Amino acid sequence: MDRQVPREPQADPAAVEAVLDVSRRVISPGSEAGEPTAAQRRALGLLASRRQWRLADLAGALGVAPSSAGRMCDRLARQGLVLARRASRDRRAVLISVTPAGRKAAEEAEGRQRALAAGFLARFPAPAQRAVAEAFRDLAAAAGEVPVGRRPQPAQAGAPVPRPRPAARPGGPVPRVPPIRPRARERRP
Repeated sequence: MDRQVPREPQADPAAVEAVLDVSRRVISPGSEAGEPTAAQRRALGLLASRRQWRLADLAGALGVAPSSAGRMCDRLARQGLVLARRASRDRRAVLISVTPAGRKAAEEAEGRQRALAAGFLARFPAPAQRAVAEAFRDLAAAAGEVPVGRRPQPAQAGAPVPRPRPAARPGGPVPRVPPIRPRARERRP
């Protein structure tokens, strides 16, 4: 008996192009000089949702390496949009909080995105708008995005935020690399 290996579902190339077209126009609209990038707007939105974040937790929520989140926060701090300080109990931890200017920038950016999306959607009849909303909710869920109002809030400041698992490669699971351990020094007689 010949067993068939189930194939992974394939995305329709036209649907992929449509999603990319929308994302280029809505998610990353042309920004003015000095305006936060799409990634910075996402970080500001997360930062505005809590009083403060540990840098490592923010990196986990964004799905980036802590060093990348640190560089982004450095740029935001130079613009006066966030404050970074060492935690008093754990001097290795960096705490990030949004400034009033950062909160305002996040709200203004979200307002512009909402107005842009509303302008596009207003061109469709109400039933089509609901169908688009349902499709985008499904797409966001498939991408692992949690709506801002439903993001899990750690019980206390500094509590760990679960880091997203890396996606599996098409050929199989993500390989685990064993930690590098220093060699024991040989003792000479």
